[in-house]
Amino acid sequence: MDTILDIAIKVLTIEANAVEALIGKLDSGFEKTVDIIFNSKGRVIVTGMGKSGLVGKKIAATMASTGTPAFFMHPAEAGHGDLGMVTSDDVVIALSNSGETEEIVRLLPFLDRFNVRLISLSGNPDSTLSKAADAALDVSVAEEACSLGIVPTASTTAAMAMGDAIAVALLTKRGFKMEDFAFFHPGGSLGKRLLVRVKDLMHVGDELPLVSPETPMIAVVMEMSCKRLGITIVANDEGLMLGVITDGDIRRGVEKWAKDFYDMKAGDMMTKNPRTIAGEDLAAKALSVMEEMAITALAVPDASGKAKGVIHLHDILRKGIA
Repeated sequence: MDTILDIAIKVLTIEANAVEALIGKLDSGFEKTVDIIFNSKGRVIVTGMGKSGLVGKKIAATMASTGTPAFFMHPAEAGHGDLGMVTSDDVVIALSNSGETEEIVRLLPFLDRFNVRLISLSGNPDSTLSKAADAALDVSVAEEACSLGIVPTASTTAAMAMGDAIAVALLTKRGFKMEDFAFFHPGGSLGKRLLVRVKDLMHVGDELPLVSPETPMIAVVMEMSCKRLGITIVANDEGLMLGVITDGDIRRGVEKWAKDFYDMKAGDMMTKNPRTIAGEDLAAKALSVMEEMAITALAVPDASGKAKGVIHLHDILRKGIA
């Protein structure tokens, strides 16, 4: 008798083989599918019953999040009024393993009458659905992964994989970038990583720790303590950034010079030409630099080199960027 792990291995092997077999089924129909959707002036409307419908919802969601306007339409509800959502500019993707699903087949006369382009994902290339489609994609599988051979498993996996292939081909053809993806996911961690910039989080104005090169170190310590960023920028009278002093510099200075440390000036202690970050850079990049250099803050100069702001590690983490 097969163990639980034996069963899992068999299921995953069957499903992996089903997806791999799709490669040999790719032909000009796939290229036509992508061209139809890419050149469409409308939206992609995905439909399917049962497990195929659940796969269709995922395909629609993936397309919508990657630059192809799409939504799912339940085929049973379509026959009771939801077809009013479909226009002649739209493209319908219909999923049916048999290609003979009654609720799907019932929609075909309407789609034909209004010249709606149809793409089929079916396990039966000779089915009613496949023959009616402008582009028919063969997602047939050799076997289902369940012991009964009837539960949609490998077939739904294959259909979902084909949907992913269509979506990725479209986003590539559209030149869709990570920044574009972030605009559709502003509430997620990826959106934050790709939308939030240093200028959105940095401390400026009265919050900016700033001293001159002639400032005594005791005053430097007070400035850093007051602003609580673990760093201060050293700038000249014109605001040009000359260097930075960190709390680590303070500790090392006290260890090296003891009480003489407080007789020194900021210009004597500052780190010249420190690593900085631009205000237009992503906050995620600032985090990467901080992790690389094992520091907690970065100075932000403007294009002319004048002190503009300071961004701290805690500001980035509080925003949920990691």
